[in-house]
Amino acid sequence: MSAARDYRAPAAPAAAPAAPLPGRPCSAAAALHVVGEKWALLAVREIFFGNHRFEAIARNTGAPRDRLAARLRSLEQAGVVERRPYNERPPRHEYHLTRSGRDLAPVLRALLDWGDRWVLEERPVVMVHEPAVAEGRGDADARHAHDLDAAWVCRTCGEEIAMNTLSVDVRAPGWDRAGPLPDA
Repeated sequence: MSAARDYRAPAAPAAAPAAPLPGRPCSAAAALHVVGEKWALLAVREIFFGNHRFEAIARNTGAPRDRLAARLRSLEQAGVVERRPYNERPPRHEYHLTRSGRDLAPVLRALLDWGDRWVLEERPVVMVHEPAVAEGRGDADARHAHDLDAAWVCRTCGEEIAMNTLSVDVRAPGWDRAGPLPDA
């Protein structure tokens, strides 16, 4: 594997799982341990959509209130969301995504794309790209806004990724692509 430049921002200290996860050591498994429960990702979706208050998040996810409260607490402990006070009496907070939470945007987009293609006949939510806003120009031209048709692109070489161009390099000690090594 080449020594490609890492374009990602430095990782914030992550809260390690209390105990090692069963099965193959894998960043996907560790990520799912944090955000892999339905109500957790739907809460992140709602906050990403701009709904910051518990009532709106509960209404728009359909989550049972006790379960949603537990998921928001675990997302806060994992550094995915942060609570900000908006009322002193009675004390009320709203939820905002941290940098870690905002980095879940491509995950949400991928789930929306997959659901549009394989689950639903009509697209109930569409991500819209507004380049003028992203470039910091205040004169966003609505005619330039368009449905997002994102591609997975390699930052090192600039090529669009096709699945047949990927390979797996297992680096976890005692494991290979097939699973745990016999002497591990």
